[in-house]
Amino acid sequence: MSLVLIVLIVSFVTLLAVNVPVAFAIGISTMLGILATGELPAFLLVAQRMATGIDNFTLLAIPFFILAGLLMGHGGIAQRLIDLAEVVVGRFRGGLAYVTVLTCMLFGSVSGSAAAAVSSVGGFMVPVMNRRYTDPAFNASVIVTASTTGLLIPPSNIMIVYAAATGGAVSIAAMFFAGIVPGLLVGLALMIVSSRGPLTGNSGVTTLGLRDAFVRLGRAFPALIMVVIVLGGIMFGIFTATEASAVAVIYALILSIGLYREVSLRDLPALLLRCAVITSVVLLLVATSTAMAWLLAYENIPQVLSAYLLGLSDNPLVILLIINLIMLAVGTVIDMTPAVLLFTPIFWPVILSLGIDPLHFGVMLIMNLCIGLCTPPVGTCLFLGCSVANTTVARMLPRLIPFYLAMILVLMVVTYLPLVSVALPRWLGVS
Repeated sequence: MSLVLIVLIVSFVTLLAVNVPVAFAIGISTMLGILATGELPAFLLVAQRMATGIDNFTLLAIPFFILAGLLMGHGGIAQRLIDLAEVVVGRFRGGLAYVTVLTCMLFGSVSGSAAAAVSSVGGFMVPVMNRRYTDPAFNASVIVTASTTGLLIPPSNIMIVYAAATGGAVSIAAMFFAGIVPGLLVGLALMIVSSRGPLTGNSGVTTLGLRDAFVRLGRAFPALIMVVIVLGGIMFGIFTATEASAVAVIYALILSIGLYREVSLRDLPALLLRCAVITSVVLLLVATSTAMAWLLAYENIPQVLSAYLLGLSDNPLVILLIINLIMLAVGTVIDMTPAVLLFTPIFWPVILSLGIDPLHFGVMLIMNLCIGLCTPPVGTCLFLGCSVANTTVARMLPRLIPFYLAMILVLMVVTYLPLVSVALPRWLGVS
């Protein structure tokens, strides 16, 4: 192992251990790694690579989709989607859990944020579930795991990040369509697990008449149309994925301010400021991760790892299993965005050597990291869910195990049946 790699790993792990923000840990450890070469101008190179990393038109979609999600989240969309989910699955046994999972899937399709789903959907549904049932840990487990479906069902910011990390080899549109079927499978698996939990029994939400059902559908329908506009516009070539993000903002403004009237003009400065803060965090991660990825490439780390993995086996099924195990472990300690930015270039030579479809690999990578969002010690959604449900991680973990197993089962299906992720974009001609 080279001195540069030792310095990079030790400094990065040390900085994370003392709670230095991930973006700064990546940037500082990269600079120390470059200094360890003894021949390169560290400050100039890091600044140059950071600027190059965010000089990408594709990344412009991120702030637009974030703003659209914020507008939809504050525009009363969550409550309308909950009402719609009650119409669809509320009358079944385990109805409240089904409603929570389905609402997260619907909300994810208009916001693309797992944390937003935990806050918006969980903020309403978990207290309702807690009042009716006596197991807050299970209730929180449902919302924590279900929130990750929004990262697979488009639009999804992490898919934009992955597309950027591939250097344009994968299109955002193809990634969007590749995540639909896996996202639906994860949601279905979580519903099945929920039906076996303590929410079974007399747990239907309500029995609605036909008129009430149509009223609720009508109230939620405009929100669902945004997905049709974004994906339909991309599929028919009306606009690119980046342009679709701007269209999504315009539609969200019309919906939240004009139709639902739950966001006023006075609310916009605060939402724009929050969007700017979230975007700056994401782009700082992109910038510093690009610098670290350059250093890894300079040291030929991806090629060395590729040769090592291919030396273990030339069977793609075995290599995919190894990659899954690595990414499941990585997801527990590194947040999703830096993990995608750092490990995509590392594994890229491996998947190309084995002829693995980059779309298939991208969905698999994101699914691994979705599980990490629900897993300590980092687990953003896990800790947010604990806060919403007023419970602890220690109480949640036993309840989370069946949900983990369900998500891993779907991960294995997606891993070893590539058509689950690549069939739809190929059929639509967007791959």
